[in-house]
Amino acid sequence: MNSTALEPTLEFARKLDQEDPLRHFRDEFYLPPNSIYMDGNSLGLLSKRAEKTLFTILQDWKLLGIDGWTKGTYPWFDLSEKIGVMLAPLVGASPEEVIATGSTTVNLHQLVSTFYQPEGKRTKILADELTFPSDIYALQSQLRIHGYDPSTHLIRVKSRDGRFLEEEDIIAAMSEDVALVVLPTVLYRSGQILDIQLLTDEAHKRGILIGFDACHSIGAIPHSFSEWGVDFAFWCNYKYMNGGPGCVAGLYVHRKHFGSAPGLAGWFGSKKDKQFDMEHTFTPSLTAGAYQIGTPHLLSLAPLIGSLEIFQEAGIERIRQKSLQLTNYFMYLIEQELSHFGFIIGNPKDDVRRGGHISLEHEEAARICKSLKENGVIPDFRAPNIIRLAPIALYTSYEEVWNVVQIMKKIMQEKQYKKFSNEREVVA
Repeated sequence: MNSTALEPTLEFARKLDQEDPLRHFRDEFYLPPNSIYMDGNSLGLLSKRAEKTLFTILQDWKLLGIDGWTKGTYPWFDLSEKIGVMLAPLVGASPEEVIATGSTTVNLHQLVSTFYQPEGKRTKILADELTFPSDIYALQSQLRIHGYDPSTHLIRVKSRDGRFLEEEDIIAAMSEDVALVVLPTVLYRSGQILDIQLLTDEAHKRGILIGFDACHSIGAIPHSFSEWGVDFAFWCNYKYMNGGPGCVAGLYVHRKHFGSAPGLAGWFGSKKDKQFDMEHTFTPSLTAGAYQIGTPHLLSLAPLIGSLEIFQEAGIERIRQKSLQLTNYFMYLIEQELSHFGFIIGNPKDDVRRGGHISLEHEEAARICKSLKENGVIPDFRAPNIIRLAPIALYTSYEEVWNVVQIMKKIMQEKQYKKFSNEREVVA
């Protein structure tokens, strides 16, 4: 979408909606009444299909009891593997390389406990200072388990400006004492996409394994993890994937690592034909399924079936194209209408570097977020000064983007935000 062809009018926004090939998917979702939802990068909205597949699993439990494991619409025994097949195209992997299991942090613990094998000089883990805190907590914990001090053995690459990371700085930190690299695909504050292929190639040149946290990219941008040789990845399925709060997460392991014993073994990682033999000798699956630990949470897995059906129909390439057009239009309107109110666009403007959300910086960000909610816009605040706004390709309209900017303009003109404290709420 060429910014020179854009117009800051409601009529133009409606024209874009008329031309949108994905517009019919909006009718698939339950949209909050009398509000504009801009927080789909934190929690995606419920779709009618996700609701239906949840009710289907409940009905099977109701009617079949324990026989739901092998009978019913979606037999539970191999449902994690079947959802892995549906997830695989979204991360650019073969079906055997992906499994729906655990939660983001549990999966990170599993993968680090499997692939962090300190030996000789190679004892350190490389991360970055802008990554989501839970990942840091997990990495610190894993280092302590191995008897290392996180203050000396967890390297966190510095950001030059507090917004972005430079790949050359990350590569420079891949020293001979690094055993493992764990990075985000997309930075959760600024929305910057890292060059995953470049970083993977450079890590492997140095004999280092590398994995990625894909929470802020899965369902928003295409990936080619298997082709790029990424060793492992993990993600949640409740943001862009619309799987529901606490939805079962996902992980990917490159097939070259199949047969590596999981660091955290559990019975659901067994070969399926051996799982109920009840032997005390663990026989792990020869796929990504080996990295499951316990029984899947079926009621938190079920909505993902319906959600993934929508992704299959829409296609991740078309979703990405619309996402870029929405964020481009958003930035254009912000520059047209809000630049003189002290807002700074803190996300990359280049399409190849920008994820699925707008990161808008302002010294009164927390107060402005509260004022937006009062005016029917649901944003997301990230300390210290970021308003995250995520127009979601499957259910956000261009008209809604236009309306959000007009509401923000009114808030700033009338100084409505001043009646609120500039502090985040309990759940930001």
